[in-house]
Amino acid sequence: MFFEKTNLETQLRKEKNRSQNQREMLEEVYHILKSHQSNEDRIKNNISKSNKPLTTNFDFDLLKTDAIYHIDQIKSICIDYRLRFLDTKYFKGEIPEAAFQKIDALETAHNIEIKNFKIIAPSKLFKLVDKDDPLLFAPIGNDYYYLIHKWGNDLSAFRKLLMWPFKNVTNLLLVVMVVSYLATLLIPHGLFSKNNSAVESLLIFFFMFKSAVAVVLYYAFAMGKNFNPAIWNKKYFNA
Repeated sequence: MFFEKTNLETQLRKEKNRSQNQREMLEEVYHILKSHQSNEDRIKNNISKSNKPLTTNFDFDLLKTDAIYHIDQIKSICIDYRLRFLDTKYFKGEIPEAAFQKIDALETAHNIEIKNFKIIAPSKLFKLVDKDDPLLFAPIGNDYYYLIHKWGNDLSAFRKLLMWPFKNVTNLLLVVMVVSYLATLLIPHGLFSKNNSAVESLLIFFFMFKSAVAVVLYYAFAMGKNFNPAIWNKKYFNA
């Protein structure tokens, strides 16, 4: 005989074993997905609120040194680019899936639970209390923070320059003076008198300067604005 006869009992046993293997595989996948979902739900819960302690017991041998930043470095960047460094519970933007995956991987590698996350982002991305490129951090301790994930688009190349006037009073006054001088140059000669003199130009400049200062002060008080060093780590809209 070229072909052996089929033993139904044998085939039934094979089918049973194959079904069991498939079921075991499906159960394993289910448990993995369930565990992953549980971890993600826990991470999202930690991100949505402030927690204590303020430090995370990382295994320093596993950390990337180029991802560790001191609070002074973070403060300097926030002041230069007019950004805020706040708890993630105030963040109203969307945190990408890749960030949760990195947190999960970190927690697994270090055998810890990370809490008290911080984010660097523009003010518009935070739910601020009334009184374009987030960076997610976890606290290490001693004013050091570990950068976990960056997402979104890069800041405009001109943002630092545009935010320079808001660093302090001196910068703002210099900008107002330059704007006033340019506005003075736009005034036609002899508009207010027949004689074109330095005194007339000086008076026009002072008038322009006074007007510009008035506009800046009105905007600052009306909108509750403040200089960069005063707001970089404040949760208040009008800090």
